[in-house]
Amino acid sequence: MARTKDYNLGDFDFPRGWFMIADAAELGERPLPLRFFGKDFALFRGQSGRLVLLDAHCSHMGAHLAGSADASIVVHGEQIEGDSIRCPYHGWRYNHEGQADDIPGFDGPCPKAAKLASYRVRDVMGAIMMWHDPEGGEPDFDPPALAEWDLPNWVNGDYDHLGRLEIHPQEILDNMADSNHLGPTHGSPCEYFENEFKGHLYYQRQGGFRREYDAYLMTYTWYTGPGLLLSRQAIGDIRSIEFIFHTPVEDGVVQVWHNNLLMVANPVPTAEDRGRAKAIQNEVLAAFRQDFAIWTSKVPALRIMSVPTERNFKLGRNWYRQFYNPRDRAGDVHRSTDGRHVPIHKLPPYEMSLELEG
Repeated sequence: MARTKDYNLGDFDFPRGWFMIADAAELGERPLPLRFFGKDFALFRGQSGRLVLLDAHCSHMGAHLAGSADASIVVHGEQIEGDSIRCPYHGWRYNHEGQADDIPGFDGPCPKAAKLASYRVRDVMGAIMMWHDPEGGEPDFDPPALAEWDLPNWVNGDYDHLGRLEIHPQEILDNMADSNHLGPTHGSPCEYFENEFKGHLYYQRQGGFRREYDAYLMTYTWYTGPGLLLSRQAIGDIRSIEFIFHTPVEDGVVQVWHNNLLMVANPVPTAEDRGRAKAIQNEVLAAFRQDFAIWTSKVPALRIMSVPTERNFKLGRNWYRQFYNPRDRAGDVHRSTDGRHVPIHKLPPYEMSLELEG
């Protein structure tokens, strides 16, 4: 299993950015135990509706705040008080900022050292997202949000929970520059292709004939930071938006989610519309799974033996490095990558692809 240092990405083992950590539909009245970035977390929704994410282990004796379904205060629905949570072991209470503010049987002030790290979280398009930053800084960009998620003529899919892959996310990011795998792997060789880099954003525009559908496929795909991919797609009269979100669990292991939105003709989607949306989501997911078999059986591409027509690999990997290094170095990355880059063997994007960019 390759790790961040093997790719020589930078100072940090895990990148800076917004990442999906849970499907909002799986967060109920009880806290949710999570593990990402080599750490354990407890996620819960306070009684005000506030999302709270804390380091998982109580300062007192190390119990996991979300690790028990059988403790009495959990069974009786007494663990969440307002926007605070009690440890299921001895009942120490932590507020939404992670500070212990009540210790049962103790009237004195709570120790200031009894404090857990708290993290910025948002509910975005049905995904719970956290801001992860090895430097502990404020977010310097927002997670993506699509207007289509709230439009009545778009059917929102349920998130596909694809589990954990023992692969470094660098291998997933490489797909953005990989024009030449689209034919052999997906049966959709591209006729035009380009990448564009703009700060924390990484774009891909491509199109070509897809033989499985006997139709022309166009996609406009982008990463917002290192772990959130959205892709607007058009094939025949179908208009959809694919989501691929991946988050490091350990160094060299990621958790992956998938979703797909479909535009329908009816202002209020019918049962038939929803059935069609689910069928198309399954078809799009099947195409994504074609990559899984490659990733899980290949050896890590620590160095890519690329030919001149694959120069965008190097650009994409350089762009990715900005998230593994102190943010004050990001400008150096932007100066070396920002702009549009068309492989020499591909035509520039057709004008008809611009309709996907909104």
